[in-house]
Amino acid sequence: MEKEKFYVDIGTHEISRLQAYNNNHFVIYGTPEEIMLLREVMDEMYNSELGTWIRAHIPIMEYHNDKTNDQYDEGMYRVYEMLYKLGDEKTKKHIESMGILKDV
Repeated sequence: MEKEKFYVDIGTHEISRLQAYNNNHFVIYGTPEEIMLLREVMDEMYNSELGTWIRAHIPIMEYHNDKTNDQYDEGMYRVYEMLYKLGDEKTKKHIESMGILKDV
């Protein structure tokens, strides 16, 4: 199956076929299955993000002992890993410059 071009904005959790405004932080090429998997990982990350927001408003919960923070961090890592795998050269270079992936 042929890969299609998509624009990804992690901040808004957007994956789009159309470039609009500033949604072109990352350009990737993927099959429908790969994009669906990326969407699932981004949705999991979003759900964890909500949990971290709630934790931030409960002063007795420590950040370093919070499972939702770990889940969010793991989700972010998985998203960047997928973006790197599917990304164009500019996307790959940007992610490499961030230094967040261990095996890149």
